[in-house]
Amino acid sequence: MSYLDATQDLYKEAALTPDVGLCCTTTPVWQFPGLSIPKIMQEMNYGCGSTVSAQDLVNNPKILYVGVGGGMELLQFAYFSRQKGGVTGVDTVDEMLEASKKNFKIAEEENDWFQSDFVNLVKGDALNLPVEDESIDVAAQNCLFNIFKMEDLKKAVGEMYRVLKPHGRLVMSDPICEQPMNDALRNDDRLRAQCLSGSIPLKDYVKVLTDAGFGTIEIRGRRSYRVLSPNHYPTDELIHIESIEIAAIKDPMPADGPCMFTGKTAIYYGNEEYFDDKKGHVLLQNQPLAVCDKTAAALAKESDEIHVSESTWHYNGGGCC
Repeated sequence: MSYLDATQDLYKEAALTPDVGLCCTTTPVWQFPGLSIPKIMQEMNYGCGSTVSAQDLVNNPKILYVGVGGGMELLQFAYFSRQKGGVTGVDTVDEMLEASKKNFKIAEEENDWFQSDFVNLVKGDALNLPVEDESIDVAAQNCLFNIFKMEDLKKAVGEMYRVLKPHGRLVMSDPICEQPMNDALRNDDRLRAQCLSGSIPLKDYVKVLTDAGFGTIEIRGRRSYRVLSPNHYPTDELIHIESIEIAAIKDPMPADGPCMFTGKTAIYYGNEEYFDDKKGHVLLQNQPLAVCDKTAAALAKESDEIHVSESTWHYNGGGCC
């Protein structure tokens, strides 16, 4: 049995018998005015964060969600789209697709604005998406891509890049791990399917995104997620796993490399009214400006009257690159 078969079996079980503790997260279940999320959807929330952000969901976007779970994030996306077929959900597990379909009927009863045909459920593979080129505004996946081994991860990200329109957004939540893992953990298909042993360092995760062509990367959240302890797992040391929320934007790749926002801020505190680096970055006196890591480094060299903060690992838009 391959690790993909193990994943298929795990989520078939989770569709037939909801597993509330499979992927619990510290990210709140976002509630919006007039939106009621059925209890069964919350019980089948198999993500490790959230991929739903109002700032991405303007102008009637076409949305793709890969790995449907119980349908909760599909319903949240439909809240913003509200058009027939505005949201497409793709999954390889028949039982999960069927469970989501049933859950949408419950959602219709609880939400007078929602119609099941707002969401188009499609059987398909993340490694070969049944979606046309450049047809999607926002693509998302939650706690799925970390399951893939590196070559498959590159394929999955490449497929998302293919289907996105120019300047479209890939919004993802996945576990990451900065510590090395031994072969016993890495080769345990069940642990990989449970979104644990496939976790990789953030820099490797980001490199897959930028190698695919995404020119802008936003780190929107980074939180503690799990530990693998010697008394429960085949490891000699405690391994800390975090949950990351990232938006990768299909912007043109800058000549000097991708723009990566990790929550850094620059503040000019000199005596002039503002500081202008003549490269498109103007800092008003004592006013914080969110900047990408490249710009943060450049500004720090430009002047000794600019304070550059450390990465907060939380960024919600604005600023300069």
